[in-house]
Amino acid sequence: MNTSSLFLSLALASLPCISFAQQTDANTPLHLLKPDYKIAYQVPTTENVKETLDRVFSYVDKSTPYALKDENSLQTGTFRLTSYEWGVTYSAMLKVAEITGDKKYSEYVSARQSFLASQVPHFRKLMDAGKLTDGQMRQMINPRALDDAGAVCTSMIKMQMRDKSKHLTPLIENYMDFILNKEYRLADGIFARKRPQYNSVWLDDMFMGIPPIAWYGRLNDNTAYYDEAVRQIMLFKQRMWVEDKNLFRHGWIEAADYHPSFFWGRANGWAFLTMTEVLDALPKDHPGREGIMTLYKKHAAGLASLQGSEGFWHQLLDRNDSYLETSATAIYVYCMAHGINEGWLNPLSYGPAVILGWNAVCSKINQQGQVLGTCVGTGMGFDPAFYYYRPVSPYAAHGYGPVLMAGAEVIRLLNTTHPRLNDSAIQFYCEDMTKFGPLFQVEK
Repeated sequence: MNTSSLFLSLALASLPCISFAQQTDANTPLHLLKPDYKIAYQVPTTENVKETLDRVFSYVDKSTPYALKDENSLQTGTFRLTSYEWGVTYSAMLKVAEITGDKKYSEYVSARQSFLASQVPHFRKLMDAGKLTDGQMRQMINPRALDDAGAVCTSMIKMQMRDKSKHLTPLIENYMDFILNKEYRLADGIFARKRPQYNSVWLDDMFMGIPPIAWYGRLNDNTAYYDEAVRQIMLFKQRMWVEDKNLFRHGWIEAADYHPSFFWGRANGWAFLTMTEVLDALPKDHPGREGIMTLYKKHAAGLASLQGSEGFWHQLLDRNDSYLETSATAIYVYCMAHGINEGWLNPLSYGPAVILGWNAVCSKINQQGQVLGTCVGTGMGFDPAFYYYRPVSPYAAHGYGPVLMAGAEVIRLLNTTHPRLNDSAIQFYCEDMTKFGPLFQVEK
């Protein structure tokens, strides 16, 4: 220490101790102290939500080129254009366009689906000649599982209903032929698989198979398809719904005498999204609507009760030591926000969970527009370790569509309701309360 520093230290040590008043109940409104939240606890603005969506869009747009690599294959991007995950993303893009009016989102869908449709005749000739090697085009022309068909088909039906063109009709009809006539089923007609055990029922297949049937009914104004969609949901309910949890188990094996119940987050998301989609597609007077609405509301309550302190839901929903997962959280945010916006759910009960969840999702979107914290593709397991240790990756395509859907519906929610902080907590009101300043009580 030099001489100047020594004299300064001695001088400071000789000063009298300065005490600051301790914050106590007597001198401070302690309930207004700012909590040390890990993730921002706030009501977002529509501008901030849209900026987040645009950041994700920019990344996705650059990562999914649509062109031929050569006469036998498509150019490869970061994500596949014909996967079920991208079917969700296509539907999400249409949702953002509908709610925000931003045409670049619908143009994204139109450009890629039109390109795929234009290439099918060429690649079908290659397949007929035994020369088709491109996996994406094979998946479209010759689907072999609901994963290959359902979500993309739903998005194409929505696109066709939007632009009234018929160029997607051959693809839609091909997908629907597989879903309705070729997909493997059990004796009572429920969608099933032969893996990982013979006659397995996967909760995922609610989403992979049922929404396209309901939307096909809307496209063709045909009650028979509505009836089949409702029947499938009730068949899944019989095997997969666990009443005392208000959740769905992930898997059911016909040969088992006991069915272990692992409440995987994203699979419950697929089930929740299935009911949301079918309620959107069904006529208001369809006799099966009430049963689905009852199940949807029970599921919403079961999920809301398990939201974590940071706004996320866990990989295994009822096991708080499993990791926090982004894609399931985004799906729940979308379905609850949509339920509020449609009048199915009460904003007082579910609005705060939506905002908390959206803020959590935003914390997993980096500046590049990548969605972090998403569980990769996951089969069916019957022990907890299988689910606990599934990897996460920004290249897990499952996260992008749900994030876009969630953000779009949050914008709609912010435009039609009036959330604000009152006594430090997010509350939802039926009118704009900002003009009243700080609120503790509300006069009727």
